Amino acid sequence: MTKPTTYGIIGCGMMGQEHLRNIALLPDTQVGAIFEPNAQMRAESARFAPDAQFVDSLEDILAIEALDCILIASPNFCHVDQLEKIARIRPLPILVEKPLYTDPQDLARINDFGATYTAPVWVAMEYRYMPPVAAFLENAVEATGGIKMLTIREHRFPFLEKVDDWNRFNAKSGGTFVEKCCHFFDLMRLSLGSEPVRVMASGGQDANHLDESYDGQVPDILDNGYVIVDFANGARAMLELCMFAEGAEYQEEIAAVGPSGKIEALVPGPGRFWPEHLGAAPTPKLILSPRDPKGPVEQDIPVDPDILDAGDHNGSTFFQHKYFLELVRGERSAPEVSLTDGKMAVLMGIAAQKSIQEKRSVEMSEISY
Repeated sequence: MTKPTTYGIIGCGMMGQEHLRNIALLPDTQVGAIFEPNAQMRAESARFAPDAQFVDSLEDILAIEALDCILIASPNFCHVDQLEKIARIRPLPILVEKPLYTDPQDLARINDFGATYTAPVWVAMEYRYMPPVAAFLENAVEATGGIKMLTIREHRFPFLEKVDDWNRFNAKSGGTFVEKCCHFFDLMRLSLGSEPVRVMASGGQDANHLDESYDGQVPDILDNGYVIVDFANGARAMLELCMFAEGAEYQEEIAAVGPSGKIEALVPGPGRFWPEHLGAAPTPKLILSPRDPKGPVEQDIPVDPDILDAGDHNGSTFFQHKYFLELVRGERSAPEVSLTDGKMAVLMGIAAQKSIQEKRSVEMSEISY
């Protein structure tokens, strides 16, 4: 009988519970222990991992010998401290949720951690693994003849409620273009195979959370904006974000264009938010539009219903864990999403936030690597 790969989970709020549901779908895998300080979240997590041991500290979870790997799904501002503590106590393979860090002052700590950590670390960039996005990435260079323009549009719902409302303020979330959009900056670098040179952004808080108050403070997170990024290879990319557009048919629309043609990926939002009176939720699509011969070709990219129902990210969390487990089990040599990938996605988000705040374009050279 194969020994199951055993996870220790740090943080089991909304995203942590999505991880639990997906881990449960994978063969020869189990959750051995969970560290979650919030009583309500512990009770919810026990429904998805009834055999897991609940512990009271990060030190306690690292003391459990049976663990093979760690998942960090705690609030953004906790990640750096927790990574450093794991490094001091017991380096294990880690899957750490995005963003890797939130405070620009913590960059040196991330660099030091990466230089000395002795086990593999995989940054959880789920959007790479959405089936229509994965198909887009696989076919983009051939379809376009080399991407010259990349556009990512996300029209979605507002930020959901989180434990202690930590995602309502830039100080804890890193800001919308770090917290939410690091996924898209990661896709830009991956699609274009190049590094960002400069960032120009415009954004605001125009509709969401304006009537909320926490200890007398109104949330300061942005809810819409545009970001244009110039890359070293001459390509350019744009992000359009709107977080009061949940009425859209597709939540993410990604388009790349080059001298040979255009390719698009269309991704619906979480099925639980799709109105029942409209019937079945939209099917993810890949669209190829060559210049010659002209004429778009649409391809449905359906997702297994059980995988789709296990989370809000179009099945991507399942596939991410599948590949992470290959790393933990020695079936692949390195993380597919490295610390450098996670770091660069945050730096691009920091540049976007800075551009919006200072109303100017920001050179990436201004932001220390």
